[in-house]
Amino acid sequence: MPVIEGPVRASEVPAWDSSADVVVVGLGVAGACAGLEAHRAGADVLVIERAGAGGGASALSQGQFYLGGGTDVQRACGYSDSPEAMYSFLRAVTTTGDEDSLRVFCEQSVAQFDWLEAQGVPFAREAYRHKAVYVRSGEGLLSTGNEKVWPFREVAPPAPRGHQVSGDGEISGGYIAMKALLGTFEREGVPAIYDAAVTGLVQDDDDRVVGVTVMSAGRASFVQARRGVVLAAGSFNLNPELTSENIPLFSRFGKPLGEPTNDGAGLLLGRSVGVAEKGMSGVVATASIYPPEDLIKGIVVNAAGERFMPEDAYHGRMAANIARQPDAVAYLILDEEIFAYPKHGSHTFVDAFETVDEMEHALGVPVGSLAGTLAAYNSDVEAGEDSAFHKHGDWLKVLTAPYAVFDISIPRSDYHWMSLGGLWTDEWARALRPDGTPVPGLYAAGACAAHLAQDGDEYASGMSLAAASLFGRRAGAHAASDGANRGAATHG
Repeated sequence: MPVIEGPVRASEVPAWDSSADVVVVGLGVAGACAGLEAHRAGADVLVIERAGAGGGASALSQGQFYLGGGTDVQRACGYSDSPEAMYSFLRAVTTTGDEDSLRVFCEQSVAQFDWLEAQGVPFAREAYRHKAVYVRSGEGLLSTGNEKVWPFREVAPPAPRGHQVSGDGEISGGYIAMKALLGTFEREGVPAIYDAAVTGLVQDDDDRVVGVTVMSAGRASFVQARRGVVLAAGSFNLNPELTSENIPLFSRFGKPLGEPTNDGAGLLLGRSVGVAEKGMSGVVATASIYPPEDLIKGIVVNAAGERFMPEDAYHGRMAANIARQPDAVAYLILDEEIFAYPKHGSHTFVDAFETVDEMEHALGVPVGSLAGTLAAYNSDVEAGEDSAFHKHGDWLKVLTAPYAVFDISIPRSDYHWMSLGGLWTDEWARALRPDGTPVPGLYAAGACAAHLAQDGDEYASGMSLAAASLFGRRAGAHAASDGANRGAATHG
């Protein structure tokens, strides 16, 4: 656990070692965007980063931004979308109670795309039209969510919204995106210090956050924040205490995504001044059965030999549903025509079977269960409709012997995951108390804040980077203007 001190009263600070209007904690995508917007709003900004350089976990990602509403890439690739359609889909698939943030996310999506491109983040005007987790072949758009999955395809016309940062195939899109953002950051001269850890917050007698305590090179110092502090310090994925408490299954069996500084420092800083936390058990995990996409034509069953979801769902939705099965056990059943090894996930090949009876015996499922499941499924396929789970017709195929089975259970596969819970914020990324009132002077954006998606079955790849960049910008702009307006009101 990172060492986070309780808040210090400003009256107890012997002297400010340095000061800025807005202090940003962390220099991943949220911190970079917050710093840029605060700087452009005329604020004196200081970014404090624990690592030796900016980038954070954002630079390690595949570089997908979930954006829609009719971006230039969507239009160039021949797809029609609108903010209303994007909102209708996300409102149907997510259970978030943060209506204002969800609407902002959809209504500002096109403008956010334009802003990212203006900072030099590249998106090719070409779509990848197959099923994939990510691409490095240069395309700038692909489907990364559950838009085509029933019942969501009936709520709003499906449109691909996974904007993939384009590159040369050798470097991750996240690295390319952060290189562009940090290049803009440096060209505009936004000040930053590195190898410096924020270990506490400073509040005045009105409980407004007015500064931070910093540890660097073994020396503690105090940095004043005249207008506000933006927490953009990343997730708690690499904090064993927090993950075992909130995400026990994946903490035990999965592999967390991130870097060592994703230890929950931002979450704990917010907690120290009474910020509420939301969705702490939420997690998006991936050990996708695709590509190759033909594997989606198989069926997925649990330890009872029963299907429990449509196989064409987004890989995070599948992982979330597997986690809810007894002992988190699941099997992918294929036939000879579509057999292949999944590219991701290190799923274990169980065996090939000439008969359903042999397969049932090997998997230890109840006698007759798989036979019944396969018979019902094949009958539906022949009728042209998956009556149980409404898998899209593109993926319906009669399965016949011989069969092949992969064990895709969570305890026996290579599931990588990231947490979705964090500090509760509003549409301006203001950090909120349990009663919904803001902690004055404090903001949170990126992975240390609670996501719009509450769990993996609500998520779409790219929601993290898109929300971090958008709400990071809004945090920086609001912090810069809020403190300035407060000062004007005080002196008016």
